[in-house]
Amino acid sequence: MSATMPATNVATTTRRATKRTVLMCRPDYFTVVYRINPWMDPRLPTDTNLAVRQWETLYQTYLDLGFDVQLIDPIDGLPDMVYAANGGFVIDNIAYGASFTYKERQPEGPAYMEWFRKNGFDVREPANINEGEGDFLLVGDLILAGTGFRSASNSHKEIAEIYGREVVTLELVNPSFYHLDTAVAVLDETNIAYLPSAFNGEGLAILRERFPDAVLVNEEDASVLGLNSFSDGYNVVIASRAKDFERQLRERGYNPIGVDLSELLLGGGGVKCCTLELRR
Repeated sequence: MSATMPATNVATTTRRATKRTVLMCRPDYFTVVYRINPWMDPRLPTDTNLAVRQWETLYQTYLDLGFDVQLIDPIDGLPDMVYAANGGFVIDNIAYGASFTYKERQPEGPAYMEWFRKNGFDVREPANINEGEGDFLLVGDLILAGTGFRSASNSHKEIAEIYGREVVTLELVNPSFYHLDTAVAVLDETNIAYLPSAFNGEGLAILRERFPDAVLVNEEDASVLGLNSFSDGYNVVIASRAKDFERQLRERGYNPIGVDLSELLLGGGGVKCCTLELRR
């Protein structure tokens, strides 16, 4: 049943949580010293200790939900390594590595691929620029793939060949939503939420056709990276300030859990950015 059935039918909808395995990275070295997206401003002060405390709340939330949370060691000099979602894309024990657009983040790609190898994944080194699960989202058997700001569109063909799954390209047009996971939230195997204005006309038409009952999120909630969320099929961990999105999720039978990652938002990331799903 669709995730966007009217509230009167919600009682007939049963959401089921499934255990997730995720990879995270403590923000021990988080700060903003360069600008590679509109959220970042090196002139604004950052509080690394606060970032760590907020991240630990997210980490504990996942543990309380029964997730298997794996950790990669942070590296001094790589302040954005906390955004683990960008470190790769993992399905069927195959880890497609990341190749970052900006030089400031490029050392993260090999660091994550080394972790994948040490932990028994079949690592595929990328031939094309991509930023992992920031731009690749799995919905059932379908891979939604973002382009326009970070991941190159030729990486979409590459992942289609690696995983043997249908890949649908979506072009992002708003610099504030530079990764697909800032504009689309995967709620379960058939349902998503998204911000319509983040996409060009072709991409929006695809989303409307493929997901006619999707949750449409307003600009206010998107502006606090409310869509940058992570779901286990029932529990949806979201930005605590995304109140209308929270309401919509409850009406559709999900259990939204708000967390405050306001300090990490200064680097352009939220819940999903800190979360890389490991699918064995």
